[in-house]
Amino acid sequence: MDRVTQTEHDSRNDRFLSTLHTALRSNMFRTSDTSSEVLATSSLGGTSKAPAMARLLGSACSGIFELAVFHPVDTVAKRLMSNKGAVNNLAGVNAVIFPKLAQSSNISLARRWASLYPGLGFASGYKISQRTYKFAGQPFAKDIINANLGTKFDRAFGDNSKTMQHAVAGSMVGIGEVALLPLDALKIKAQTNPEVLQGRGFFNLVRTEGFALYRGWNWTMFRNAPGLFALFGGNAAYAAVKDHVFDLPDHSKASFFQNFCASIGGAVASITVAAPTDVIKTRIQNRAFDSPASGISIIRDLLRNEGPGAFFKGLLPKIIVVGPKLVFSFTCAQTLIGVFARSGAFGSQH
Repeated sequence: MDRVTQTEHDSRNDRFLSTLHTALRSNMFRTSDTSSEVLATSSLGGTSKAPAMARLLGSACSGIFELAVFHPVDTVAKRLMSNKGAVNNLAGVNAVIFPKLAQSSNISLARRWASLYPGLGFASGYKISQRTYKFAGQPFAKDIINANLGTKFDRAFGDNSKTMQHAVAGSMVGIGEVALLPLDALKIKAQTNPEVLQGRGFFNLVRTEGFALYRGWNWTMFRNAPGLFALFGGNAAYAAVKDHVFDLPDHSKASFFQNFCASIGGAVASITVAAPTDVIKTRIQNRAFDSPASGISIIRDLLRNEGPGAFFKGLLPKIIVVGPKLVFSFTCAQTLIGVFARSGAFGSQH
């Protein structure tokens, strides 16, 4: 019996590794008829029939790949948002982005690039958990809304009922994301104020700081609710772009470029809507543990010292990266979820 069990275990491992290898080599950047529509709608609605383990694993893998590629850009955005002074020239930008290296002129490009990966341990825990929760959880939330409130949504929104269900499900998932705030807070401190973390491990920080790691939880909710409403509700804009710009009534035949163009509008809207509260949240979280500040005091100081435009600091690098970042992560998640589901390694689709 033990030999049979071991054989079955080895067979399942071999099948899993073969599936992942196939996904990485031939499916990662190819949009199938099923995944192309899901990609640009930002709803991942097509994953609802996939096994739960396929959804979880595909979403987690997308977080790993996204972190490896886009963590430096996130670091740049966080450092720009945390900077309270005026930046008028390239030297000023360099000093903000590379605070410890800006004074040296002979620092190699490789070392500068490596300096944009601080807090990778915290970032890994946060990003993988976030993507798994968001991509795998939103379809569940949408199904719950449809089962309990679908008729009311149909009466209230008519043809836009499904769009609104996806959008509201996105907001629900975004609000619940506050549970991951400690990892996000530690990631931001590592990116912008690493001195406060020196010599302190994760469990030591959790034990000594406790609920201080949840500072800014209310501003996180204020940021996520409208931001993810716009992101996951972006399938309305997606349909309009597909129909009117590309004259493509059959969305399943869209090319990768058409999906990219259609999805970027909702993504940019999501980032822009959330930008002011994101700046406030970042400044709350990047402060030293013994020097807390309320969101209201940060708003007051920001308006007095920097002006209203400071609410949108760091927006440009986020917008520049948001299109390829979301296309990349959605493609990874949807493709891998589909591959894992079709492999049969995690049970049949339902």
